[in-house]
Amino acid sequence: MDAHLIFLLTLGFLAGLMDAAVGGGGLLQIPGLFNFLPRNMPVATVMGINKFASFCGTLTATGQFVRRIAVPWKMLLPAAALAFLASYSGARLVSYIPVQYMKPAMLAIMAVMFVYTFCKKDLGQAVRTTALSRKETAWGLFFGALIGFYDGVFGPGTGSLLAFIFVRFFAYDFLTATASAKVINLTTNLAALSFFVPNGHIVWAWALPLALANLSGGLVGAHLAMRGGSKFLRYGFMALLCIMIGKFGWDLLH
Repeated sequence: MDAHLIFLLTLGFLAGLMDAAVGGGGLLQIPGLFNFLPRNMPVATVMGINKFASFCGTLTATGQFVRRIAVPWKMLLPAAALAFLASYSGARLVSYIPVQYMKPAMLAIMAVMFVYTFCKKDLGQAVRTTALSRKETAWGLFFGALIGFYDGVFGPGTGSLLAFIFVRFFAYDFLTATASAKVINLTTNLAALSFFVPNGHIVWAWALPLALANLSGGLVGAHLAMRGGSKFLRYGFMALLCIMIGKFGWDLLH
C-alpha cells in the first residue's frame, strides 16, 4: 500500500476517533492535510476534503450517541437549522476572511475554558432532569448560529466550544453535551459541503478514503465516550484544550 495512503487513513481514523470522543478532530486533520496535499492546492479545496471526511465521521458518531442518550431536540433542531445557514455563509466567505486572525481569539477562549473547567470540579457531572426554559432555548439558537458561522469559516475546536456551552450555560452533563454538540456539528458540516461540493472544492480520490477512515474512527470514539461517561469526557475535554492551546500558541509564535 502506498505510504501516502497509509498516512491519510491513519490521520483520518485518529481524527474521527478524537472528534467523536472529545471533539477537536479538525485540530489533527486540517494541519495534516495541509502538509500532505499538494502545496498549490486552494485552501477551499483542502477545507472541502476535510469537511466531507468530518461529515462522515460525525454522522456515524451522532447516530451512536442519539440512539442511547436523550438530547434536547426542541432546542437542537431550530439551533441546528440556524447553524446550517450560518455555516454555509461562513464557507462562502472562507476565501475572503483572513482566518489567521481567529487564532489569537481562539487561544484566549480556550485558555478561559480550561481554567473554568479545571476550577469547577463538578462541572458537567450532574445529569439535568428539567426542560429548557424559553430564555435558554433562545440562547441555544444564538449559540448555534454563532458557532455555525465559525465552523464554516475556520473549524478547529467547534465541537469543544459547543460541548462547553451546553455544560456551562445549560447545565448538562458532559455526555449529553457531547451528544448535543454532535447534532449541531453534523449540520454545520453538511452546510459547508453544500457549498464545497457544487463548486468543485473536493478531490474525491483523497476525500473518500479519508471519509472511510473518519467513519471508522467515529465508531470507536463514540463507543469510548459512552463507556467512559461524563468523568472520562471531562478529563478528555481538558486534555484536548491543552493540546489546542499549545497548537494555537505555537502557531502564533511562529
